[in-house]
Amino acid sequence: MKIVVLLSAGRHPVSGAPVLPRMEAQAIRIAASLGEVLGLHAGPDADAVREALGLGLTRIEHIAVAKGLDPVPALAARLAALAPDLVLAGRRGQGGAESGVVPYALAEALDLLLIPDVVAVSGGGDTLTLDQSLGRGALRRVAVRGPVLATVHPDAAAPLAYAYGKARRGTIERVGAAATAADGPEAAVEERPYRRRPKLVKGAPTGGSAAERLKAATGEGGSATKGRLLVEPDPEEAAREILAYLRQIGVIADASKPKQ
Repeated sequence: MKIVVLLSAGRHPVSGAPVLPRMEAQAIRIAASLGEVLGLHAGPDADAVREALGLGLTRIEHIAVAKGLDPVPALAARLAALAPDLVLAGRRGQGGAESGVVPYALAEALDLLLIPDVVAVSGGGDTLTLDQSLGRGALRRVAVRGPVLATVHPDAAAPLAYAYGKARRGTIERVGAAATAADGPEAAVEERPYRRRPKLVKGAPTGGSAAERLKAATGEGGSATKGRLLVEPDPEEAAREILAYLRQIGVIADASKPKQ
């Protein structure tokens, strides 16, 4: 079985140092027990994915793609030439755009079946068995015929321990520009500073004056405002007003009305 693990250039969330995303390291562990595994990376350089050589990969192919360009056409062209039985990828990158659309774009470009959130893969030959996470510990077992593209869920088995000797013995091969496809148009993305949006008050009136809307938002426009305002009343008068209000809202039955 031929397996390809897609690798991306991740960044540590605190230090910003190059790091292999954890879900891609988990994908390497899943693939290591199935057959021949190849790492595939498209980007300006391969230094960010060199760590994968110490986590179970023996060979990585690097497709040179200029910074800021869409890597999907280059990855699709190389995958079409390799014709793997299984392609594994993380759900999203780390420290970059983290859009999570690359696996879906590749599945559409190559007309591959995509199964998301996989935690384990087994089988051999033409049939693969994939355990898909449904959340809250629930799993669904899917049996498919390859080729198939799957994204790895964070609940998959932890990555293998890093081995310095394997990292030294592993190789990174650069794939020439002739093996890549033409770069697609760069998506127009507008970046804006974060701005906290006001919370909508459930049941707030859309019309009326500003004072009425403020009363509705602060809770001063409810049933409590329908009573009388008494300032330093006599105890008997206050008691009568409280009893009248309780009868009005239905807490105490009205003695003046005949019983049914």
